[in-house]
Amino acid sequence: MTDKFDSIRHFKPSETLAAQEEIFADETFSHALEKLNMGITAESLREECKTFKSHYDFQKNFAGRFLRYYSDRTTTKVNYSGLENIEPNKAYMFIANHRDIIMDSTYLQLYFFDNDINTSKIAIGDNLVSTPLMLNIAKLNKMFLVKRSASLREKLVNSKELSEYIHYSMFDEHESVWIAQRNGRTKNGIDLTQQGLVKMLTYYDESRDVLDILKEMHITPLTVSYEYEPCDNLKARELALSEHEKYVKKPGEDFNSVCQGIFGFKGEVNFVIGKSIDDEIAQIPTDLRKNDKLTAVCQIIDKQIYANYKLYATNYIAYDYLGNCQEFAEYYTPQQKEAFLHYIDKQSITEDVDAKKMKNYLLNIYANPVKTHFGKNLANQEENDW
Repeated sequence: MTDKFDSIRHFKPSETLAAQEEIFADETFSHALEKLNMGITAESLREECKTFKSHYDFQKNFAGRFLRYYSDRTTTKVNYSGLENIEPNKAYMFIANHRDIIMDSTYLQLYFFDNDINTSKIAIGDNLVSTPLMLNIAKLNKMFLVKRSASLREKLVNSKELSEYIHYSMFDEHESVWIAQRNGRTKNGIDLTQQGLVKMLTYYDESRDVLDILKEMHITPLTVSYEYEPCDNLKARELALSEHEKYVKKPGEDFNSVCQGIFGFKGEVNFVIGKSIDDEIAQIPTDLRKNDKLTAVCQIIDKQIYANYKLYATNYIAYDYLGNCQEFAEYYTPQQKEAFLHYIDKQSITEDVDAKKMKNYLLNIYANPVKTHFGKNLANQEENDW
């Protein structure tokens, strides 16, 4: 029998063994495993996988092992907090700021592994799993697909299907769901929840008031902060090349971003599980227009993300440098400033964008979180339709 959500759902337990065999039969996987140089062979991993009895086992001992291994080697420290804000056996709609394709959701799962809590389902754009190998690995890790390439009419159909699947996951399967606050990563350092994303969550039942639907989903904001964004140079370059025309990605760019996000240096990382916004949603006036209600929900999410964002010396230095001031000089040393600006100069070198322009975009990536955290004025806000 065909499952209603076959085109987007992750693998069922009965399908995992066959999917694992496909992974180990793929030569690309064996070669990639050798390059990772973790002292694990494909054959030993294959035998180990036969002992796994659930998605959780596979996630923790397969993907989780790799991602923790490289997180440990690309960070100086990872801070976690907010576990007290959730109940282990309750399903939550986690809406997260989005800085990195893979690692943003990874830190939630690693936090859960460390505390023996069931992992969440994870939304991922179908453009990021373009090969059978990548698709199998994603679906084995409880990732479900967000269909990106479609006509306007198809997008509406796809959004309703996605909304129905999320609600099925939460209320029938009692599984939490992770989804990014926007379509694509934040490029300029300004974390904004897109109204279209929140609206999509309500599509499964358009006969009900949107606030009633959203309140029962236990929306909980997640905030991840990187001392050094591993893809900052790629983001700055894309922003620079998008100044006068729509940026068109070349084949392989998304995969390159995935790899750089995993293997690139991050410095310190701070991950916070926020508080459910149920009570705040209940305070939104019910006589507002639908779009105004959705906007209010987005603002509540953003406010908590901004408050929970950890600012590093890199952020304060960038803000003061761009403003030609010393407003936050107490938060960094002259040595830190010199080292960070040297880093920015190195990241500014690319063959198709002027270094001065790259430097400006890079500095704004780090400076804008200071503005959002302290409620300062923002210009050139980047926004995409969901």
